[in-house]
Amino acid sequence: MEVLKSKTLKISEEKDLLNIRGLIREYAGEIGLPEIYKVKLLTATSEIARNVLKYAVSGRMTIRILSDIYKGIEVICEDNGKGIADVDSAMKKGFSTSGSLGLGLPGAKSLVHVFHIDSKLSVGTRVRLIVWRK
Repeated sequence: MEVLKSKTLKISEEKDLLNIRGLIREYAGEIGLPEIYKVKLLTATSEIARNVLKYAVSGRMTIRILSDIYKGIEVICEDNGKGIADVDSAMKKGFSTSGSLGLGLPGAKSLVHVFHIDSKLSVGTRVRLIVWRK
């Protein structure tokens, strides 16, 4: 898999989400990503970034254009927050530690082609998303 383009943006306040969404739109246009995939990626990415603001205070998001069999957009979100105690439970619809609906992580996973989450207590969380242009 080849990385054709890459940029890392900070996540520390709500306005950073606008920069992230703008870069995803730009990259999606560059590779001709169909509108439905673009909207799904924007939705999933927004959910992950909001989790950073809510649970970790700050982090960073790396957005890449990939080339493999297809072209795609990869989003890697990393934070140094408290981590997720039980990732398996967090990935179940309806599970929440904050009183929310518990649809964020499982919802984000359902919107993208590749979803991987790695979290360690007192270290942080890393989420990787990919949407391929097919």
